[in-house]
Amino acid sequence: MATTSVPGDLPDKLRAIASAGFKSAELHEPDFTGFYGSASDIRAMAQELGLEIGLLQPFRNLEGQENQAAEFDRLEAKFDLMGALGTDLLLVGSARVMKDGVEFSRIADDLARAAELAANRDIRLAYLALPWAQRITHDSDARKIVDAVGQSNFGLALNSYFSLAGGRRPADLRDLDGGKIFHVQLSDAPRLDTDIRMLKRQFGMLPGLGRLNLNGFVKVLARAGYQGAWSIARVGEQGQATSAEQLTRDGYRALVSLLDEASGSEPGISLPAPGLPAKSRVRGIEFIEFAVDETTHKQLVAVLESMCFRVERRHIAKSVELLRQGAINIVVNSDESGYARSAFANHGPCVCDMGIRVDDSKLAVERATALGTELYSQPVGTGELDIPAIRGVGGSVVHFIDERSNLHRVWDIEFEPVQKTAAIPPAGLRRIDHVAQTMADDEMRSWLLYYATTFDMRKSEIVSVADPSGIIHSQPVESPEGELRLNLNGAAGQKTFAATFLADRIGAGVQHIAFLTDDIFETSATLDDQDFARLEVSENYYKDLRVRYALDPELVDRMRAGNILYERLGDAEYFQIYSRPIFNGFFFEIVERRAGYQGYGATNASMRLAAQLKCLRKA
Repeated sequence: MATTSVPGDLPDKLRAIASAGFKSAELHEPDFTGFYGSASDIRAMAQELGLEIGLLQPFRNLEGQENQAAEFDRLEAKFDLMGALGTDLLLVGSARVMKDGVEFSRIADDLARAAELAANRDIRLAYLALPWAQRITHDSDARKIVDAVGQSNFGLALNSYFSLAGGRRPADLRDLDGGKIFHVQLSDAPRLDTDIRMLKRQFGMLPGLGRLNLNGFVKVLARAGYQGAWSIARVGEQGQATSAEQLTRDGYRALVSLLDEASGSEPGISLPAPGLPAKSRVRGIEFIEFAVDETTHKQLVAVLESMCFRVERRHIAKSVELLRQGAINIVVNSDESGYARSAFANHGPCVCDMGIRVDDSKLAVERATALGTELYSQPVGTGELDIPAIRGVGGSVVHFIDERSNLHRVWDIEFEPVQKTAAIPPAGLRRIDHVAQTMADDEMRSWLLYYATTFDMRKSEIVSVADPSGIIHSQPVESPEGELRLNLNGAAGQKTFAATFLADRIGAGVQHIAFLTDDIFETSATLDDQDFARLEVSENYYKDLRVRYALDPELVDRMRAGNILYERLGDAEYFQIYSRPIFNGFFFEIVERRAGYQGYGATNASMRLAAQLKCLRKA
């Protein structure tokens, strides 16, 4: 990983890079010049951490200069530095500034001389085309330079962002000679069909966070015979983790997952892939668990019962209840010991645990921990199951349930039926449609990587939602068939509804849970009978709704009567009912999807947020 990707001073950067699992670091020269110590000190520090300095970067503006003698003196000084660092590879960036009228042959001659000087020191030069350079701006130009220089110690450096941004394809590199590639940097970006020179340094994402075809890029180079290092290049600041430790862990997760995916999809290519278990296929959400105390237990159960959930089972040894409706299992944990109690102490009433159904719980944990996720365990009481688990968002826990053992029988083994329960008719809620997790904006990409590399899930485009007090960024991530749908919401503003939810918490957490119904109007009528406290929607919303979609007035009146929100995309329709917020910002949602609707009602978000903030202010 490049030290320029990591915040902090050089010792902190190297410690974080080594701790994350990397074996080599690209040393960014400004990190050296800002270090109060010698190159030998850096080498010793790296060796103690189990790292090697794999490359020194960057050396710029070597070719086509007015005072070429001074440039070569500068180059010789860099060779001395490399010797002290213990690295034999120098990244040379194509010149951004050259004197006027420099011909291609002059550029090749200057670089050939540099290669000769490097050969005397057993040093290799990796030449990187820069889109904003003066002459050599693309891989094809750099390849011509490498061929013109014609020396075995002068090769090509590639950066996936430079190679693929602007609509280029990995297939454009298929005729490369892998032996002439000395170094590869991996950096992602949005898929924008525009000249990369217009983007400059605006983008620089970890692999998997953008839209570039990095899997294809890696496979093309591996097929070509590339045997060198795969490195995380400079990472842009926008939306990334702010701590060195988190960013390097994210980088390791992103890189290892990418190499594993490329290797698994094309056996026989040579990649340093760790051989991870396959991404877990998610079969659905088995349960959601809340941590509460005596007071908030009553409040939560009252809201759930107003949505027609019934207390069906109680734990054999703990103050834990199971409420059910359809295929939805809600666990309410008010026990005064164990993890839930510590979660309550840190966060207040909250979702502390989520159980996910997978094909193989053991392999799910193996993959997650191999990618750097913390394993979770706690003492198992008499009659309880040891359910495999990892840490999740905001310190929460994710348990894995499968059918390979007794895990799927947890409700029969650990819980006893309630003998007397209220006769509450169901409201037609079938299953959990989606879960929204709210976090600080700079955490969102870390948790996206967490889900996208652990599970077989795909991300959609980030949506920016206008809250009355700021902006919220929403990142949907879903399993292929929609068995697990998550919305990761980044709170950018300090006074937004999402930020209000985070204000009294330590870390991120689940802010709302949406339940799916097949008939929103029938469900709404049943909820009325149970005095369900729903979010009130303004009259102006329905006036606009009728005009926007040219809806039947009778349909609009029915939605108005039930405070039901509506969105249509083509022929697909989406209906939403929201509960009033509880616990300083948590809420429930009830949805109906028609004709294959796949979204989350983004056009309604601003209005919904305004109504929720109004509720909180009244409270």
